[in-house]
Amino acid sequence: MAAILDLSQPLATLLREATKPSHDRANSSVGANRLLSGQLPKDQYIQFLMMLWHVYDTLERQLERHSTHPTLEPTYNPALLGRATPLESDISHLLQVPVSKWQSHPLHTSLMSNMPDQLRSYVDRIQYLSDSSDPSPLLAHSYARYLGDLSGGQIMRRTIAKAYDLDVTSGLGTEFYTFKQLSSSKKATQGDMKTIKDWFREGMNKCKSEESKTAVVNEALLAYDLNIGLFDTMEARTAAENENPASEKSEGYTSEQPLKTLDSACLAHFILVVGGFTGDKGYQKLVAITGWLSSIF
Repeated sequence: MAAILDLSQPLATLLREATKPSHDRANSSVGANRLLSGQLPKDQYIQFLMMLWHVYDTLERQLERHSTHPTLEPTYNPALLGRATPLESDISHLLQVPVSKWQSHPLHTSLMSNMPDQLRSYVDRIQYLSDSSDPSPLLAHSYARYLGDLSGGQIMRRTIAKAYDLDVTSGLGTEFYTFKQLSSSKKATQGDMKTIKDWFREGMNKCKSEESKTAVVNEALLAYDLNIGLFDTMEARTAAENENPASEKSEGYTSEQPLKTLDSACLAHFILVVGGFTGDKGYQKLVAITGWLSSIF
């Protein structure tokens, strides 16, 4: 790393500071802009969820494998955080097929027959860490994914429901963006999600080993690169469609529809998610954006 870490600081603080440069890089992603403004064609959005499922399925199986590891145990709560099952539910609903059938759907088989390099690198990295003598850097991938999902779930739920004509009240097709409360089975509000994030940070801060802190911070930088790589696959598809616009079959919003005006807000959310800007300052910005979106919808 270029910066010198003050390893006397809590791990959550080290991660927040070390990942700030990711904000500028996130801001330049065309694929993220289209995704977070609801302008991806529906088929592309579904394939993006499929890629996320492969990431979460791999990550969550490896976290279970090492659930008693001292660095990983304090934040291990699959009933609270697990995303693979909600993703399967959303994919199945969007495809209108049973959960047991979506992996044999042509959209998935075509994705896996030419698996994007970015996705392969992501799942291979998680597996490599799990098989290594020290799986503690898996915490960096939990941090990058789960805190990001918690930071913007409600905004994204509204955006995606509007873009793909989903019932936001029932939650069908948007379960990935919904969490339960920390201590009950009730649906979490934005305030509840902040409570979960605080719990997660407290768990991370139980890591006291300087060696482990360094490993987790270094891995977090790679985790953000891998996350941005998934958005790059969307950007590549966008470029291909621009070369052949007649082949595009978008079921999301067009540039003439109202959701276009949300680009800047949704991109701000993306910075919160991928950039790891999940402290109190980031939360206050998210609350402000949520209020603005509520006034529009």
